[in-house]
Amino acid sequence: MTQHNRPSRRVIVLRRLLVAAGAIIVTVALVWGLLVMLTPTPASVEEAAPTATATPKPTATPTPTSTPTPTPFDKTAHSIDNPTSVWVVADKLRPLQPLDFYPPDLVTADVPYAANATMRAEAAKALERMFEVAESEGSGGMMVQNAFRSYDTQVWVYAGHVERLGQARADIGSARPGHSEHQTGLSADIMPSNGQCAVTECFADTSQGVWLAENAWRFGFHLRYPQGKTDVTGYAFEPWHYRYVGVALSTELHLQGILTLEEFFGLPPAPSYR
Repeated sequence: MTQHNRPSRRVIVLRRLLVAAGAIIVTVALVWGLLVMLTPTPASVEEAAPTATATPKPTATPTPTSTPTPTPFDKTAHSIDNPTSVWVVADKLRPLQPLDFYPPDLVTADVPYAANATMRAEAAKALERMFEVAESEGSGGMMVQNAFRSYDTQVWVYAGHVERLGQARADIGSARPGHSEHQTGLSADIMPSNGQCAVTECFADTSQGVWLAENAWRFGFHLRYPQGKTDVTGYAFEPWHYRYVGVALSTELHLQGILTLEEFFGLPPAPSYR
């Protein structure tokens, strides 16, 4: 009978330790594997993280800008009755008061003229400036045919028209004494310096007439007797007759496109004398 040698006690203890260590290693490996599986990767974290939304800044409500209200033109700034006013309106229904009014500040404008270039000081200065600019802008040479006429002179001028044309035709082309704008010292009859189309309707088609029609308002002058307004002014078309009213009024007439002082100031038409 063969007798087997039993392992020593020391060997048995080592074997047990090895088995225990192996078990521990296996357990640790399993736990590690589970942790790896359960822990999200950085990419997953980024995907899972909610996207931050920027909080919009409140938009400031713009303060409404008020449109300035245009200041209405003051039609009462100057008298239309006082013969010394640059706005005085003289027509067949509005004689000057007094009838023989004589302007207090007449001077001779420094411009070429035929009969005279006598006007009130303010109007004369504006006329000089207008002639100077007109020449620089290529209007062609201009001169004044006639400006101021006194009451006595108008008596003679009007009587001559009546003698040549008869009363009815004279009243369309010449004012009766006391009703003439020339007596105010604010009007001038303008013509080309070569004398062509002087005091006739063809002046409207000359380079001087065209320039004045387009630009006289810049200097305070107004075409007093425009075409097609005889039923309002009482006079035939006079493209040579310019009346000084001041830059403020001439500009307002130009901007509004109003052709006569009667219409601008709301006065009755004056086609004939009372």
